[in-house]
Amino acid sequence: MRRPSPLPQPPASARASKAERPAARVPRHPDAVDDTAPVTPFVRPDDAQTDGGRADDVASGGDGETTRLRDVWRASRARRRALSAEVKRFTVRQRRRRRVWIGVGVAFLVTVLGTAGAAYSPLFAVERIDVVGTSQLDVAAVTAALDAQRGTPLAMVDDSAVKAALVRFPLVESYTLEARPPHDLVVRIVERTPIGAMQTPAGFTVVDAAGVALSTTPDAPAGQPVLDIAGGTDSAAFHAAGRVVRALPDAIRAQVTAVSASTPDDVTLTLGASGSRVVWGSAERSAEKAVVLDRLMAKSPPDRAKEYDVTSPEAGVVR
Repeated sequence: MRRPSPLPQPPASARASKAERPAARVPRHPDAVDDTAPVTPFVRPDDAQTDGGRADDVASGGDGETTRLRDVWRASRARRRALSAEVKRFTVRQRRRRRVWIGVGVAFLVTVLGTAGAAYSPLFAVERIDVVGTSQLDVAAVTAALDAQRGTPLAMVDDSAVKAALVRFPLVESYTLEARPPHDLVVRIVERTPIGAMQTPAGFTVVDAAGVALSTTPDAPAGQPVLDIAGGTDSAAFHAAGRVVRALPDAIRAQVTAVSASTPDDVTLTLGASGSRVVWGSAERSAEKAVVLDRLMAKSPPDRAKEYDVTSPEAGVVR
């Protein structure tokens, strides 16, 4: 479908002549009465301002272009205000959430700083030291060795200084520190377990499974088996014997009077005054061998048996 073309414009000379012609006036009757009311321009109340509003411009014949610019500026300002109000209305939840997170963060920071300041202050200084877990050690001696920590804030207790104080006690195998605010420091000690006494030029030295010398006496200490191990405390035979002794139940361990081993595979135990022997063999599967030995001794006590062979846990032998 073709669009209609516009009508042709009249010639420029015709338009000029038409513009030069005066407008035709309608003849007026001599007796006609002029009842036409004067035309008054409409002015809005809010435009009549003291700074030269629209009413003054119209009344005084002011510039219309200035009035239109002022209207545009007012409309733009109103639009910006409306847009800002809408943005605030739609982001009120986000701003509330942001204020909540900021408050939580500030509270957490204040709590951390306050806790750290209190922990490192004299309010939480060490006043009492409790030593627990000892059976052979002198608790009073250990506590006296740690007196240097009194008055120190719990968070600043020097672990290296505690270690230097406890290393003087050979029976201490390990330890842990526990702070109990506001003023208590608990020292939990794990003592070394002696496995027997080895005869040395100085007498009988009680050692643990690691070969650490715990004490030395001129005579064999009561309750400790005498160790006859080839190669001393640094040999593989000694470490095998230590594993065997530690695997024994307390009831059997109390009956052992001697432990001998020339190699890691021929550990032998001697029980009580009867002199019954336990051929243990290597330290492998020591837990199973201990269970088998306990059953064999229940059926045949040491006073009626000369030898127990648990080299093979599946087939224990009593002789």
